[in-house]
Amino acid sequence: MGKVIAIANQKGGVGKTTTTVNLAAALGVLEQKVLLIDADPQANATSGLGIDVSTVENGTYQVLEHTVDIASAIVKTGSPNVDIVPAHIDLVAIEIELVDREQREYMLKTALAPIVDKYDYILIDCAPSLGLITLNALTSANSVIIPIQCEYYALEGLGKLLNTIKSIQKVHNKDLDIEGLLLTMYDSRLRLSNQVVNEVKKHFHDMVFKTIIQRNIRLGEAPSYGESIIAYDATSKGAVNYINLAHEIIKKNTNG
Repeated sequence: MGKVIAIANQKGGVGKTTTTVNLAAALGVLEQKVLLIDADPQANATSGLGIDVSTVENGTYQVLEHTVDIASAIVKTGSPNVDIVPAHIDLVAIEIELVDREQREYMLKTALAPIVDKYDYILIDCAPSLGLITLNALTSANSVIIPIQCEYYALEGLGKLLNTIKSIQKVHNKDLDIEGLLLTMYDSRLRLSNQVVNEVKKHFHDMVFKTIIQRNIRLGEAPSYGESIIAYDATSKGAVNYINLAHEIIKKNTNG
């Protein structure tokens, strides 16, 4: 049975898409079969894996609308063992279109059911909002990874997200776990970065991944070439960080 993990935080710019794309690539390199679902209308995960967004005919929009089955929306990527359900800017409209639908929070969960066993991991890149698309992602997920950037307002908004997760656990998905809090954009030279790490670990203890994603220029460059960091520069700090994170997740899910 594949494990469905949503990567979510309603704050923008915390490294959600970077994490989704590079974790998918790292898991793929470690011989896990991965499906990435781009559930963000900005479609950055789609372009970040080298797919021209303007050519997307069937993607997350059609899957959520149930006008195509998910198998017809899956595209192979250049990353080993990584497939994607791409997104397109038209995904913006789905929130309005689903608003009167019955079971609208479960559209993605229903769509995923036929293929969930075909993958080891299904990663969902969520939009920076707590709207209906993100609700669909969290309702269909087994767990959620929350990226937190090591910057001044790091913990702002985290309480709101954790409350949202609690209410989803109560109403829509009692089995939703927190896979872990992932510290991103860490710069060891900055006192603030170290303060944020200490603060997050003090509050959340074992919920925090041991792997910390460091600030890395190569990590920022890779998407403009339509490549994951693993393909772009496998020896960079960023690649090593995401391979370590992938190992940590595999170990956790094999033992747990």
